[in-house]
Amino acid sequence: MTTHEYTAGAGAGAGAGAATGAATGATPPLGAPRVAAPPAAGRKPGGRDRYLDLLRSIALVRVVVYHLFGWAWLTVIFPSMGVMFALAGSLMARSLSRPALSVIRGRVRRLLPPLWAFSAVALTLMFAGGWSVTKDPDHGGTWGLVEMINYVIPFGAPPFPWHIGDKAGLLEDTWAVQAVGPLWYLRAYLWFVVASPLLLWAFRRVPWATLFFPLALTAIVGTGLVNIPGETGNAISDFAVFGGCWVLGFAHHEGILVKVPRYVAISCSTLLMAFGLWWASGHLGPDGWDLNDIPLAQATWSFGFVVILLQYSPSWQELPGRLAKWDKLVTLSNNRAVTIYLWHNMLIMATVPIIDQAYNLPFMQSDRAVGALDTTYMLWMFVLVWPLIGLTIVAFGWIEDIAAKRSPRLWPNGAKGRGRAARAGSHRG
Repeated sequence: MTTHEYTAGAGAGAGAGAATGAATGATPPLGAPRVAAPPAAGRKPGGRDRYLDLLRSIALVRVVVYHLFGWAWLTVIFPSMGVMFALAGSLMARSLSRPALSVIRGRVRRLLPPLWAFSAVALTLMFAGGWSVTKDPDHGGTWGLVEMINYVIPFGAPPFPWHIGDKAGLLEDTWAVQAVGPLWYLRAYLWFVVASPLLLWAFRRVPWATLFFPLALTAIVGTGLVNIPGETGNAISDFAVFGGCWVLGFAHHEGILVKVPRYVAISCSTLLMAFGLWWASGHLGPDGWDLNDIPLAQATWSFGFVVILLQYSPSWQELPGRLAKWDKLVTLSNNRAVTIYLWHNMLIMATVPIIDQAYNLPFMQSDRAVGALDTTYMLWMFVLVWPLIGLTIVAFGWIEDIAAKRSPRLWPNGAKGRGRAARAGSHRG
């Protein structure tokens, strides 16, 4: 596994942020320390950038859909992980106006409690299924026990069984791989957070070299030119592939991107993305055009895609026009990005035993009815996973508030006012 999307992004998804510098057009000289720019017109100081919030929500939805249907072309249409890392990098640059150690401590504090809740459930299910880390041939002995620390602090990949249970059971026997796989994102995010003070220091002195260094590193470690085995190789590859997007977040916040004429940025990005597709065409993996299996294509395509998104960043204080009807869902998904990312794969699998109960209904005993359900099975999984995500937000999402030292909220969609508390939910600073 290298740049596996076994994700969403704390995605999650995780992390994201507002950027004021790119909206103002007033930028410092390259390499100069950044002076805080005034807020963009129509925005309150410290307010949410709803354009970036919208991008994060789209990225999370795309991650869920990708893991459900497995459509390789989704990695081309919208490279969610690159977008999520770029948004997190932008927020990290903004937060580093404060002492670096306090920022890192705050990020780690907000990340770990949601992880602990997920780990407690996942490990309980694995142990109940008969897995023992000390007897696992891939993670046995003392080293396997040491690796368990990654369920508490994700510096590396946690151990898990590749097969557990019975193929004929409620869940397929690879459920643990799918459930725990998304933790690679938290590992990458944590290392980016720890490295950010040094990366930002380098970016402010040699911005272009820092910006393009991860792409050059990907060309070395992501193409087979240099092979680094094991989990160390996976971590370095992930860091290289998405490092450019993280530093693009710095460039967005620092106002460097708006210093580049738009036609130059778009033209160069298009050429870089074209190279990524060309490279992918000659290095297709087992899933064809799935860029997660092609590190250099993933890095270049995501980098160019993110440049275009950030070049056109309108810096909204409110979602405009028809997008306004999605305001509550955008707010909710941003406030619960870590929860959604951590749990979505497990919830996708949980839809299977629920839907399977439909075969036992009296009106489902004909071949025609069974055939209809078989044909639409994936669609029903898509329909069912969203209420399951909603229930998980209610059950575990409040842990994100506790971790952020806020009063716990069950459904923080901003419905009762759009004040600072409603807007500040997904700021991971």
